[in-house]
Formats: sequence, structure tokens, C-alpha cells
Amino acid sequence: MTTPDYTKFSEITVNDLINYLRLVEITEQDRALLSSILSAARSYILTFTGRSLLEADGYPEFTIATYVIAEDLYDKRTYIVDSETSNKIVDNILGSRSVNLL
Repeated sequence: MTTPDYTKFSEITVNDLINYLRLVEITEQDRALLSSILSAARSYILTFTGRSLLEADGYPEFTIATYVIAEDLYDKRTYIVDSETSNKIVDNILGSRSVNLL
């Protein structure tokens, strides 16, 4: 099996997220928060699309969607859902790979 030239969805780490967010001087509390955010972003993507973790690894765009969702969760740190400000690219990525269409 060949190694993909991108970080697979299931292999994104907190350190990857720290690098993506360009954070410095990370505390253990920051790491714990980012770990929770990473789990929430993954769960959101899998639930939204109806894909398994194995299937998600086959879509490099899910890696980018994970970073974008995690960044949004980290930046806002609030429970306000505003569909007018949702990221249209993430919506399109996830919608195009979703098997949970109603």
C-alpha cells in the first residue's frame, strides 16, 4: 500500500492543529482544549457525511475541512450557530461526500 501525499483524516494530531493555527507557547490546558476540538471536528464530519473513519481517510479534502472546522471552534469558543456565516467551502466538501442525504 502506498502512503498518500497528504495527512490522512484519522492521523491529524494536536501538533498538526497547533501548526495549522500557528500557535506558540502552548499550555497543557491549550493541548487539552485542542484535543477536544479535534475530536469534535472529526465527529462532526463523520456524522454529517455518514462516512466511516476508513472511508474518510480516502478523502484529502476532509483533512482541510477538519482544520477549518477546528479553527472556527478554537477562534469562536462559543455555542452560537449562525448558518449565514458557515464556511461555504466546508459545506460543499462535506455535502459532496455525504451519504446522509435526506
